[in-house]
Amino acid sequence: MADKIEFVRNHNDLSTNKGFQFEFCCNRCSTGIRTRFKPSVVGSISTALDAASSLFGGVFGSAADIGERVRSASWEKAHDEAFEEATRELKPDFIQCPRCSTWVCRKSCWNTKRGLCKGCAPDLGVEMSAAQASRSVEEVWAHAKMDEDDKKLSEGNWRETIRASCPKCEAPLATNAKFCPECGTKLKEKNLCVLCGAKLSSSAKFCPECGEKAG
Repeated sequence: MADKIEFVRNHNDLSTNKGFQFEFCCNRCSTGIRTRFKPSVVGSISTALDAASSLFGGVFGSAADIGERVRSASWEKAHDEAFEEATRELKPDFIQCPRCSTWVCRKSCWNTKRGLCKGCAPDLGVEMSAAQASRSVEEVWAHAKMDEDDKKLSEGNWRETIRASCPKCEAPLATNAKFCPECGTKLKEKNLCVLCGAKLSSSAKFCPECGEKAG
């Protein structure tokens, strides 16, 4: 066993006299993973000695002191071993960013393509979608303030929607892709009039060019 125990700040020790349990959290999204409770043999012995002291105070008057000595030595040793085991068990679920040194969860906060955490290298598809949504809100407010005679914007003039995640498998999209890299779902559907071929908005019931009923 190593003389030093490596640990990180983003963990909580939930251990008691009866056993050991630890949880580790992502520094970016705060998602946590907890080990299952592991009963402590030393803690059980200490509890039994404390109980004996309360039942037979006159005969086992020193039992509580013995229990405390057991807990302060053997329990601490068992606690260190349990902590090292928990670290080995949960470490594969986290990774340290080489740029900012932050420990993040692999599941949601690690950009595998860039080899950096998503705080340092965000998914471009997500950022593009967020930026587009923000810009759209600005345009809505600007449009609302315009004079009625100047409101010539139509749905067909708004920029093409960029998705941040696949609508089928919900995998994050790193780029403005045509197909999902995880399940292959087609992400860009062109909605055209069956009669004249004009582009239709997703909510259109009739073609604005020829009046044909949409799809």
